[in-house]
Amino acid sequence: MRRSICVTEPSLAYAGEVATWKFLYTTSTPLPKGTKIKFDLQSKGRKTDWEVPQTNPKEKTQLIWGILPDGKTIPAKALSSSENLVPDFEFALPSEIKTGEVFTICMGNANGDSEKGIRSQTLVQRRRPFHLFIDPKGKGDYKDPEVFNMDVRGNILHTIRIVAPSVVCKNKRFDLILRFEDQYGNLTNYAPEGTLIELTYEHLRENLSWKLFIPETGFLSLPNLYFNEPGVYKIQLENLQTKEKFYSHPIKCFLEQEKSLFWGLLHGESDRSDSGESIESCLRHIRDEKSLQFFSTSSFESAEETSNEVWKSVHTHIAEFNEENRFVTFLGMQWESDAPEEGLRTFVFGKDNKTILRKKDPKNSGLKKIYKGLTPKELISIPSFSMAKGFGTNFSDFTPEFERVVEIYNAWGSSECLEEEGNVRPITSTSKTGVFAWEEGSIQLALQKNLRFGFVAGGWDDRGIFSGLYEGDQVQYSPGLTAIMAPEQTREALFTALYNRCCYATTGERIIVGFSIAGIPMGSELSTKVKPGLAFNRHIAGYIAGTSAIEEVEIIRNGQVIHTLYPKQPNLEFTFDDAEPIAQIALPSGSELPPFVYYYLRIKQEDGHIAWSSPIWIDLHDIQLMAPKKVKKK
Repeated sequence: MRRSICVTEPSLAYAGEVATWKFLYTTSTPLPKGTKIKFDLQSKGRKTDWEVPQTNPKEKTQLIWGILPDGKTIPAKALSSSENLVPDFEFALPSEIKTGEVFTICMGNANGDSEKGIRSQTLVQRRRPFHLFIDPKGKGDYKDPEVFNMDVRGNILHTIRIVAPSVVCKNKRFDLILRFEDQYGNLTNYAPEGTLIELTYEHLRENLSWKLFIPETGFLSLPNLYFNEPGVYKIQLENLQTKEKFYSHPIKCFLEQEKSLFWGLLHGESDRSDSGESIESCLRHIRDEKSLQFFSTSSFESAEETSNEVWKSVHTHIAEFNEENRFVTFLGMQWESDAPEEGLRTFVFGKDNKTILRKKDPKNSGLKKIYKGLTPKELISIPSFSMAKGFGTNFSDFTPEFERVVEIYNAWGSSECLEEEGNVRPITSTSKTGVFAWEEGSIQLALQKNLRFGFVAGGWDDRGIFSGLYEGDQVQYSPGLTAIMAPEQTREALFTALYNRCCYATTGERIIVGFSIAGIPMGSELSTKVKPGLAFNRHIAGYIAGTSAIEEVEIIRNGQVIHTLYPKQPNLEFTFDDAEPIAQIALPSGSELPPFVYYYLRIKQEDGHIAWSSPIWIDLHDIQLMAPKKVKKK
């Protein structure tokens, strides 16, 4: 049986290329007058998708039109649908098309100027499909589609991204991954023939000067690199043809170090693949293209957002993708309550195959009920977006066994404190209909009440309560990242580190942060009972390796900045002694617990990016130190 032929011109596209695209359909059967033909771009209206054409023939640019076998053109009609943001395009044949004749659909510029045509999608995709539906009766009763396929490849080399560990030890070998990317982040080898890349770094031995070709795959693995001396390094790659230089994020080399630093997301959506509908593509994107080392899903619990079938697919793929020492995955979800003492939570499970906790289920209708059915080894509950008015939480009902960390930042803003208190990325909107900051959800206020949690950061999200923000006038910032310090890259080790608050948050850059008091790291709880000297002096030490010059480092005690450093360079090591008597600065716990003091760091780079260390707490246990002794008058 003879089959129809579907051909595209050109036969392939480069990501983001602007051109006039032709889809040639050679029919295997006669198409009578009145036949309706529907063209489906297979687009979801995302910024990364194929640019959507318009149908007005008077406007010659960004147009879609049809060409009959005799060369005459016919207009297209846009068919809108409530199920899809992008319309389909329908053609009605004014005359018969015989077997073997060609009907052509064009998208682009009708005057032949390809530079004013239609932009292709910005994502690489093999055999990208376009669907064509034929209804010879002209009643709009469309059956199975004919399919056009076009390869979308990486565009011109724009960036070389260096994937390296953030923490290494002296003389311990590690691997580099080099990603040759176009301006959209796709792998590419599209560069002038003979392009050479030179690799260097500080303290490089002469016999390790490497010159590299761009591989056909677009990525390269370089094994067994090491540093001879402790310090902060950045790998440098130089394109010897264009003289462009590219740098890795900072790498801190220690003489000895028990823990490594791992980067990932516990709450966030992929901007390329929906984590519900395309969970496998999402995980591959996060692992391979974003080069993150851990990831938790964060589907909303409602059946409308996450059906049972979708949840089953999610937890199946999470189990399959979890791989020690490469990419650790967690099953997670978002749970929202209108009650301000509960608010929005991101649940991260420590094990696979957990049932989604739907709020409509009576046993999951409140946080206390959920916590009763689980143990802290199974679940970490993260208050998220706490300062968002209408969605936040006031921390009035705090459960420390489960609520070990709090989301201090996501792409919709920071919940650290009010703008007038130093928040440079507040939750706000350019219109009156958006979401604004709510003081009761301030993390600093919660810390003042002796609630103890580490800091994590969320990424970008357009699901659930965030969908209205994405479509409205809400101010959007860069997606955040969470850093976890753990002895190894396993699910158990990362979950335990998160429980122990061995983590910190950034606004998206891989800023290395170290922070300790009396040699005890961030997330810890100290006491004057164990270390009496803390009553008189707190020796604070830290280091920062920034991705750009550091504008300021603020040491925050009890919600107030007590010391600020202005390094104006990417790297910094510092010490500071807080010698104020602890009895004069300690905050009352408001319970049977002793007075306390807490500290954390806030780092601001000159490029606007921020990092927050998790706090350190000091309890004042000695009753004699709680008030200064009175001096008797002679």
